[in-house]
Amino acid sequence: MTFLKKLKTNVVISAVLCILLGIVLVVWPDLSMQIVCTAIGAVLLIGGGVRLAAYFMAKDGSVYAQMNLIMGIVLAVVGIWILLQPDKVLAIIPIIVGIVIALHGVNNLQQAVSLCKEKYDKWWVALILGLLTVGFGVLLICKPFAALDTAVMMIGVFLIYDGISDIWIVSRVYRTAKMLKQEAEAIDVEEK
Repeated sequence: MTFLKKLKTNVVISAVLCILLGIVLVVWPDLSMQIVCTAIGAVLLIGGGVRLAAYFMAKDGSVYAQMNLIMGIVLAVVGIWILLQPDKVLAIIPIIVGIVIALHGVNNLQQAVSLCKEKYDKWWVALILGLLTVGFGVLLICKPFAALDTAVMMIGVFLIYDGISDIWIVSRVYRTAKMLKQEAEAIDVEEK
């Protein structure tokens, strides 16, 4: 049961973060995406600079040093490209988020199957929520919206929904597991 409590805590924290991120994306879509793009570009550029510095400081000709040179150049160039062309990067973000949301939906479907196996009477609600989550993810992947602000706001809405559905599903899984444990303990007591 301790594992289940930790799992519930982790899922709830992750879900709350999804909800908060979703709210930020709904309220400030344009600013949010510009900040994310700039941050990603800056991190990659700094990472590339660190690798290049490591290469020039080592200069030992090892494979590791040469990999630092190659990775440093690649990271720096990609970082600069993102900083100079944020619109192109922003266009693929709905697809990436769609993949993440679809994977969350698959996880929700697995939990719905677990609830069904444990004979939880409302397992079908988890199934529907999981299917909707997968559907939202696939929608973002297949039809990234033309207007990026709208897409970002929709991503925010999907993240809020995903967080709320995760909290509902994990609470049902936890409640069912707790009930099964109590029933098993009651049977143990009766046998003794």
